[in-house]
Amino acid sequence: MLTVLDNPLVRRDITLLRDKTTTPDRFRAAMQRIGTALAVESAKFLAMRTFRVQTPLEETEGYDIGHDVVLLPVLRAGVSLVQAFSDLMPEARIGYIGLSRNEATLATEEYYCNIPVLNPDSLVFILDPMLATGGSVCSTIERLEARGAKKMVIVSVIAAPEGVKRVENAYPNLQILTSTLDRGLNEHGFIMPGLGDAGDRYHGTV
Repeated sequence: MLTVLDNPLVRRDITLLRDKTTTPDRFRAAMQRIGTALAVESAKFLAMRTFRVQTPLEETEGYDIGHDVVLLPVLRAGVSLVQAFSDLMPEARIGYIGLSRNEATLATEEYYCNIPVLNPDSLVFILDPMLATGGSVCSTIERLEARGAKKMVIVSVIAAPEGVKRVENAYPNLQILTSTLDRGLNEHGFIMPGLGDAGDRYHGTV
């Protein structure tokens, strides 16, 4: 199921990301703010547990996260969302997966993978700012399922309809959260109008 944020502040920051004149420092700041908005919205997928807590005046009901939260950024661009999510979910464990795209075939190739040990209560947030063809996300899900993952949420900043459709067809029960749904992919598999290469622009390596 796809959820697209409807937030004026996010739309403003998406515009900053799109602008080719935006400097790396302003790009990173905008990504941080969007990441925070995405993390807040992602909280609706978290289960809660209740317990009793003693205030200075009386005992009352308290709440805590009922999931083992795992953040899994897809390198390199996924790093841009880690800080915002870990700020709001400090108990989260963090793994990393590195997938590159073969520009000729558009297929994904793994070059790094370090995923924490998962348990039945694990909820994995797959952080991939650009959901383009859906290849990287589907490859990530395959690897997570092989490690026993049952609960996953895909988080992106910009998504293309083609990528969303591919993920939904393969994994109809998974939640997809994005800041904006763009027009589509060009002949090279890049999101249009998009924002260019999120990893390069975030790290200043354009």
